[in-house]
Amino acid sequence: MLIQAALLPLFVEVALTFVLLFWMGGLNIAAVQSGAVRPQEAALREPNWPALELSILFYVLTALSIVLRHADLVFVLLAWVFVALRCLQAFVHVTDNDVRRRGALLVSGAIVLAVMWAIFAIRILLGI
Repeated sequence: MLIQAALLPLFVEVALTFVLLFWMGGLNIAAVQSGAVRPQEAALREPNWPALELSILFYVLTALSIVLRHADLVFVLLAWVFVALRCLQAFVHVTDNDVRRRGALLVSGAIVLAVMWAIFAIRILLGI
């Protein structure tokens, strides 16, 4: 139970990060649709568009999964889906930089990563 107790604050922080990510994403979409922010401004990471980085959450989850021996086939498959989506997002970013396509890939990757974290947290907290 010590591991679960120690990791519970981390899981809360990860949940907060995802809540903020999706909430801010919704606000960003609304800002573009209303015309308050132009897609070109968001494409170049202008100050009026907050950075959304998922990589650190992926790194931490991977390290924890390996150390705590929870890196099973489900984890590996979802990890590859997440990385494939990140690669596609990077490809869009360095080619035509279509903000809508890039955003859809970002959200898809965030959903996969959120599912990975949820599975990991449930398994740790239930001692599975």
